[in-house]
Amino acid sequence: MCSGQTFLWDLHGDNEKYYSSIMYSVPVIIRQLSSNEIYITASENEINGLPLSEYFYHYLALDIDTEQVFPEKFCRVYPEIWQLLGEYFPLRILRQHPFETMISFMCAQGIGMRLIRNQISMLRQTYGETKSISFSGKEIIVHQFPSPERLASADPIALSRCTNNNRLRARNIILAAQGFADGRIDLDYLSRQKLPLSELRNTLCRIGGVGYKIADCIALFGLDRFDAFPIDTHVKQYLGKWFNSTKALRSLSPASYLDLDAEARTFLNPDLAGYAGHILFHCWRKEIKKLRTF
Repeated sequence: MCSGQTFLWDLHGDNEKYYSSIMYSVPVIIRQLSSNEIYITASENEINGLPLSEYFYHYLALDIDTEQVFPEKFCRVYPEIWQLLGEYFPLRILRQHPFETMISFMCAQGIGMRLIRNQISMLRQTYGETKSISFSGKEIIVHQFPSPERLASADPIALSRCTNNNRLRARNIILAAQGFADGRIDLDYLSRQKLPLSELRNTLCRIGGVGYKIADCIALFGLDRFDAFPIDTHVKQYLGKWFNSTKALRSLSPASYLDLDAEARTFLNPDLAGYAGHILFHCWRKEIKKLRTF
């Protein structure tokens, strides 16, 4: 919930922490009871037509064998990194809604996680529907992510308050929302698992405001493409420091981005490169950069 892949869960409580969000119009509370037990309650018995247990089994990617995320030889070739990663192996990549993922990462360009979370919270409170759910004797207020139709009709100047006052970014979000609302952005096509990653990335990059990094974030976190490998400043840093990449010393351009992407696949499992990359990303930010994630 706090690894930088989603900004739609609100944290509550002091000693007994729990999270709230809305999934397909259904308010949800989730709390981790132990290392292998999670408590989930929702206002309805189904989400998106699935029983809660089945929906969250998919959402939390519990079908992925995390022992296969990194190649077998990785622990031998990079023993120090492997040891550092120890407590991060249980990290799960969430299977999120594509539209919510796209807009979240379009809002998030060039700012830190806490500010991103604040911006997305403002977006939900301003344009999303307000609902509530009872938990531990309290009524918890939750704000739904706005629909494509709602954002498609937003005023760009007003919306820019949710994009760190970037009016161009606000206009791009409105245009993307209009594309989803009228079907020009074909979700069925984008969701095809056999679609080559390069074709998926290039298709997403036709959307204004979407470059390679955001396209890969949409693919990884919103389209179930665990082979997509988003590269930002932190990823460049750990590729250089941990894996001695000389390519990581170059400034990030479309060409150097693709070079780094190709290089990472030589020591990561190509089919799960993004999954492994996010574990490395979260570990780097916490262990090396000592950054707060919530």
